[in-house]
Amino acid sequence: MSSLKRRLVLILLAATGVIWLCATGWIYASSRSELEHVLDTRLQEAARMVHSLVAGGNIAAAAAVAQVANPPESGYERQLSCQIWSLDGRLVAKSGGAPEEALAGPAEGFSERMVNGEPWRVYTILDPDKGVRVMVGDRIGLRDRLVRDLVAGLLAPMILVVPLLGLLIWISVGRGLKPLHVVAGDIAARDGEDMRPVAPAAAPAEIRPLLEAINGLFAKVEAARRQERDVTAFAAHELRTPLAGLKTQAQIALAAHDAPTREGALRQILVSVDRTTRLVRQLLALAKLEGTPSPPLEAVGEAEAGALLREIVRQTAKPGSAHVEVDDALDAVKLKGDHEALHLMLRNLHENAVEHMAGGGTIAWRQCAGGLCVEDEGPGIPEDELPLVTRRFYRGRSRSGAGSGLGLTIATMAAARAGARLTLENRRDRDGLRASVVWPRGAA
Repeated sequence: MSSLKRRLVLILLAATGVIWLCATGWIYASSRSELEHVLDTRLQEAARMVHSLVAGGNIAAAAAVAQVANPPESGYERQLSCQIWSLDGRLVAKSGGAPEEALAGPAEGFSERMVNGEPWRVYTILDPDKGVRVMVGDRIGLRDRLVRDLVAGLLAPMILVVPLLGLLIWISVGRGLKPLHVVAGDIAARDGEDMRPVAPAAAPAEIRPLLEAINGLFAKVEAARRQERDVTAFAAHELRTPLAGLKTQAQIALAAHDAPTREGALRQILVSVDRTTRLVRQLLALAKLEGTPSPPLEAVGEAEAGALLREIVRQTAKPGSAHVEVDDALDAVKLKGDHEALHLMLRNLHENAVEHMAGGGTIAWRQCAGGLCVEDEGPGIPEDELPLVTRRFYRGRSRSGAGSGLGLTIATMAAARAGARLTLENRRDRDGLRASVVWPRGAA
């Protein structure tokens, strides 16, 4: 069933019906017990009244009392019947409508007996002195009819009230679900740019978790759109400069009449192409890291740190760049995690070190406690900027415009995706930066 309102109404009606039926059954059982007790008491009182007249020696008066012991005809006919039998088996007197057959046997007290095909409940009093037995009884079928009429009186209002109750429940459930319609109307009236959170303060407690989940989704969508706008704006700004430089250098190369000028312009074109290529690659890597979920743990593999680093050094090697050392101990280190994330992390850390060592020097990859680290001999990073350099597009005041401000951001995100943590610190023994990648115990 697709309608929550109909489902709630049916559940409430079913629950009310079950409770009503249980209450009716309980009333039926308790009423039957009480009714039998009351009718048995009436049998005893009627029998004792007739017996008191018989004990006074006035059997004729007792017969007359038995004749009028019943109330006038009613919907339940005559409820009591009385007989006076002698001990030798003669019928002395009986009430009007009482059967000719004896209502009970010789035993005194309460008994039940089939008389003319009907079950009877009878109370008997023996009087040996007068030589008589007084029997007063009523039909058990009449008792059952009384109980059935009582239960019918309870069920009849239920049949009449259920439609009214269903209407009231329908209206009440509709009013109770009104906050959902209000929230749905609020969201439906918004345009695609409106990501304001839905105010859950006035909403019932039952739908607040839903509203909080929707607000969380709005926040994620807004953050993703904001990041997309930032990346687009940054890419448009950053690509404008190298493209303009490429055009300028190409024009210089075309207009140059001497070989050195032409060669210098072509070299500048190559440098600009390299920077633009790296920027585009980083933007694509950033978009991929943000747009795809991390692989499940059972899907990740292992990579040899030494072999992976030597492959990266080979791919990024340039004439005149810094000298790179990869410690042989890293050949025994197994890195567990998403291979693509590991490659992105290590490549961006290596490129960041190379980018800031234009004057030459040594870049050293070594094994550290819990992972591996890379040390360069560049200018390092001011202490107050260390917490900021992993933010996207942050270049720092001492970077002289080098880089895109995305390398350390991508490295941090890729490290988290690979289950590791990236830390940055300035070297104590000399100028330079140390970047450490640390895995939890046993992960690397």
